[in-house]
Amino acid sequence: MAESGLRDKIPPNNLEAEKATLGAILMNSDALLVVSKFLSPDDFYKNANKKIFQAMLNLDQHSSNNVDILTVIQELKRIGELDAAGGAAYVSSLTSEVPTTANVEYYAQIVKDNSVRRSLIQTSNEIIAGAFDDTVPTGAMLEEAERKIFDITDKQHTTDYQAVSSIINPLFNMIEMRKDKGLDCTGIPSGYPDLDSKTNGFQDSELIIIGARPSKGKTALALSMAANIAGKYGKRVGFFSLEQDAMAIMQRLLAGEAKVNSRHIQNSGLLTHREISKLYAAGGKFYVDYPLFICDTPNMRLIDLRTEARKLKAKEKVDIIFIDYIGLITSDSRDQQRHEQVAEISRSLKQLARELKIPIIVLAQVRREVKDDKPSLSDLRESGSIEQDADVVLFLHDAKKKDEGGETDVSAGKEVDIIIAKNRNGPIGEAQLLFFPAYTRFEPLTRERQQ
Repeated sequence: MAESGLRDKIPPNNLEAEKATLGAILMNSDALLVVSKFLSPDDFYKNANKKIFQAMLNLDQHSSNNVDILTVIQELKRIGELDAAGGAAYVSSLTSEVPTTANVEYYAQIVKDNSVRRSLIQTSNEIIAGAFDDTVPTGAMLEEAERKIFDITDKQHTTDYQAVSSIINPLFNMIEMRKDKGLDCTGIPSGYPDLDSKTNGFQDSELIIIGARPSKGKTALALSMAANIAGKYGKRVGFFSLEQDAMAIMQRLLAGEAKVNSRHIQNSGLLTHREISKLYAAGGKFYVDYPLFICDTPNMRLIDLRTEARKLKAKEKVDIIFIDYIGLITSDSRDQQRHEQVAEISRSLKQLARELKIPIIVLAQVRREVKDDKPSLSDLRESGSIEQDADVVLFLHDAKKKDEGGETDVSAGKEVDIIIAKNRNGPIGEAQLLFFPAYTRFEPLTRERQQ
């Protein structure tokens, strides 16, 4: 009776999620970059939807055309599957099923989950049938059942293991290349030799945290590094600014490059002719020589940030990403407490760095209670998981206080310590930089100042 009831049940599926996934891709072809990492045509329950998704993959892999309604219809015609896909009218209707394209990963995961459940049902039926077959040895039956379950689990993961024999040769090739070229910095240089000598640069797949109390120069340091990496070394840089818009970020970058007081740029009446000339010269450099891409969406959701990061990697081939800052990223799990949300965000950013195989530098707040004391890992706000997930943690700390009875010389800059509090693949320690607040710019500490 129960067995008959199971046979009569419709296999798990969600046609609304299937339509929403396909519709979101038709409205924004970049969504295909997100879902194709874990979704295949066989994951769709409706045959027409399988055909449409396969046509989308064909276009993405073998055509220079963007994925949209017209190109998908033409591709289905080309492969003779338009009727099987429900016709042009069905394809066109899919975009009306999408509440928002931002949730495409959520829709696609529903499709995937139902696909896994269908696979489990099919495999379970095969295992049950095998268990009733007395001609099959019990050991062989168990081995076959284990293999079938493992196949389902394996399809859930896109990564694979590697034998050391496949790793050792590329590793020695890299070592020889560094030796021949005399490379002291194996990762992406920050542009600050004292820091790079201790960290060996920012390494691929690493999550780097830059922490400081509010208004201590975190954003200025990140922008100075981004400008160095793009301008000096020609690396392609993505910069997520969740606090300031792109115009404000560009203003700070110009002030630092031109060495013009940022207050004068905000109040243009204070600008001299010489300062205007310097700004135009700096603007020309950014326009031509700086492969820098800014995303300024405020209070960005984690799912959207991951999507945009993947897009920057796929389309713009970025070598490194900066995020300013972790406290403004909105979690996808609104019902969780804040420290749990931050833990999820931190873990997800580390996974993203590994997935994209680039360094991701994230700014974070340090508790205000730290005041003049040197910050430590336990002072990172909102979650202890940040220090656990990070490969490198850097803190900004004023090296010297103002002289008693007077102010520091702004043109000379003030000395700032960069405390390397965690370095998973190297030593901890300190590096010294010069900070020019008026220009929002960090520079290497000169030998004279060191002495």
